[in-house]
Amino acid sequence: MPEFPEMEAWRRQLDDPVRAFPIQEAGPAHIATLKTYDPPLSALEGRRFEGVERRAKRLLLPTDDGELVLLVHLMTAGRLRYLRAGEAGPKTPAFRIAFEGGTRLVLTEAGAKKRAGVWLLTPDQVEEELGHLGPEAYRIGAKRLGEIVAVDSRRLHSLLRDQRALAGIGRAWANEILHRAQLSPYASTKDVTPEQIARLAGAIDAELGRGLELRELGKKDKETYRVHKKLGEPCYVCGTPIAQVDFEQHTIFYCPKCQTAGRTLKDRRLSRLLR
Repeated sequence: MPEFPEMEAWRRQLDDPVRAFPIQEAGPAHIATLKTYDPPLSALEGRRFEGVERRAKRLLLPTDDGELVLLVHLMTAGRLRYLRAGEAGPKTPAFRIAFEGGTRLVLTEAGAKKRAGVWLLTPDQVEEELGHLGPEAYRIGAKRLGEIVAVDSRRLHSLLRDQRALAGIGRAWANEILHRAQLSPYASTKDVTPEQIARLAGAIDAELGRGLELRELGKKDKETYRVHKKLGEPCYVCGTPIAQVDFEQHTIFYCPKCQTAGRTLKDRRLSRLLR
């Protein structure tokens, strides 16, 4: 799933183009992609977008009259592209906005499952829709992070991925951040010290900033991630092979030497198979 670096890079890339022309036609949209019906998509036609904003892993496109907001959540496989006039695009996108002058904004989604979503909302509805999200993780600072950690009892990897606690981080960047902070994914929030919280806050900014810079340069996953999905490859700091822990919904990647003092974390799925 795209996280802060990917979503912010898309936001910056799309911000100027989407405001260049009025909207000529809104839609069509796949029945599973469009999550709202009132107001109808046709209410966008003739209006202009003010640009692109971001909240956590979602993109927001408000109209310049302040009346409507198009909210886009790409989930795991969704991708948003701006096509210039005459540029070839998908025949049946999951969602499309056509602008005067022939440019288009299209949402595509790989695979049969349509999980990406588009909502057309009023500003008040947007606040309600996103009200559950925690503060943005990027540049959260040690003080605010410490306050969040103090009232939450669980493993650090779980905390970083929880959008209600910290917004913008998912599985991949949680792996990168914890490695840079030299903290175990299994470390409990109850046990982290102020010095470790400061390291974690610094790692959040450093890794998300690094990821954003690389994504803006067009770098792919292989060139961006240094720990995530690098099983068996040498740690870029110490050379120890990267290890993993498998769960049903996600996989944790870590360096045993840098993060767990040489200990191998238990893989619950493998442990059940060996019983």
